[in-house]
Amino acid sequence: MNQLLRSHADAIVREAITAVQPDAAVRRALEGKVFPGRVLLVAAGKAAWQMAKAASDFLGSRIEKGVVVTKYDHVMGPIANFDCYEAGHPVPDENSFKGTQAALDLVDGLKPEDTVLFLLSGGGSALFEKPLVSGEELQDITNQLLACGADIVEINTIRKRLSQVKGGRFALFCSPAQVEAVILSDILGDPLDMIASGPACPDSSTNTDARRIAEKYGLKMSEAAAQLLKVETPKALDNVHTQINGSVRELCAAAAKVCTELGYEPVLLTDQLCCQAKEAGSFLASILKTHAGDGKALAYIAGGETVVKLTGHGKGGRNQELALAAAAGISGMDNAAVFSVGSDGTDGPTDAAGGYVDGGTVSELTAQGLTVDAVLQDNDAYHALQKTGGLIITGPTGTNVNDVAVALLR
Repeated sequence: MNQLLRSHADAIVREAITAVQPDAAVRRALEGKVFPGRVLLVAAGKAAWQMAKAASDFLGSRIEKGVVVTKYDHVMGPIANFDCYEAGHPVPDENSFKGTQAALDLVDGLKPEDTVLFLLSGGGSALFEKPLVSGEELQDITNQLLACGADIVEINTIRKRLSQVKGGRFALFCSPAQVEAVILSDILGDPLDMIASGPACPDSSTNTDARRIAEKYGLKMSEAAAQLLKVETPKALDNVHTQINGSVRELCAAAAKVCTELGYEPVLLTDQLCCQAKEAGSFLASILKTHAGDGKALAYIAGGETVVKLTGHGKGGRNQELALAAAAGISGMDNAAVFSVGSDGTDGPTDAAGGYVDGGTVSELTAQGLTVDAVLQDNDAYHALQKTGGLIITGPTGTNVNDVAVALLR
């Protein structure tokens, strides 16, 4: 392993994620706000605890009570007068349902002068849920969508119609109270109704879209679930004000700043990356090969969210798979590396944020009897990168603004 490039990768990951913590974003959103009645807080998503803590620190006792629903191991301590729940992601579980019910109980029976401060971040689709079908069927449909390679917009279009809180329905439940929504975006282009499946946003998707997606991927579901896909979601809400604070654009800009400080010339390729992870990794490797002889220190940056189509039974995530797919293309290059991370600190069902490879990764795998193609076919990037020291492990970061992949050339 190239220790210099690995140290640079770790520094870029660490400092870029630090730069997109939600604390300042929440404070900006609340500055100058006047709340005439009661103020109740509901926070949902992978960054929910961090956002709720920032709001509590800023508003103090003005918040009467709060409910936080976040991913397992993401609660960093108690918050006064808040009940914190940890729940399943990317597949909802009983704790998702329990935490969401607590939120619904909290906002029940409010008056027009009251305010629900709704802090939403990516991951909320699984974490903030009260299903209209059985929990078991919702989990099964979610697993089908994740395994077939559906993108996040397609997944959330289905989820909205199987839920009592998604697609604007949570805002309806809060009515006549006002909803002040502060959102940390984890979806390309920041579509409000798709971030965490839009609990407080009118839904732009239609039941026709939902049925088309179900047919496209051959989703297996009960007749009751199929009928729910035909029910339209709210198309207008008059009690919501929304602010988006934080997105993958900021993450890419932060990564570029660190790259510059380390002596690289940063090149932003895109903040809209949305292809298969393997294709993205191969593409980044091809860029490095093209510019290998330029005599410059370059950093190519791509932000967004790739997808993985499951063909095996291994362990990994989209960022690890992206990195490993780049390994073959840069094999033997002593001045090149590719790494990719999820800003929330987790990549798929693993404890890793992502993965790192360089010109020596393939030879290290070969020495252990592994090939990149076979590993990718089994979707087992985690164990392969573990063997080469290529896992990037940050722990929960407190934020969630998509992923960033960087291709370094010294």
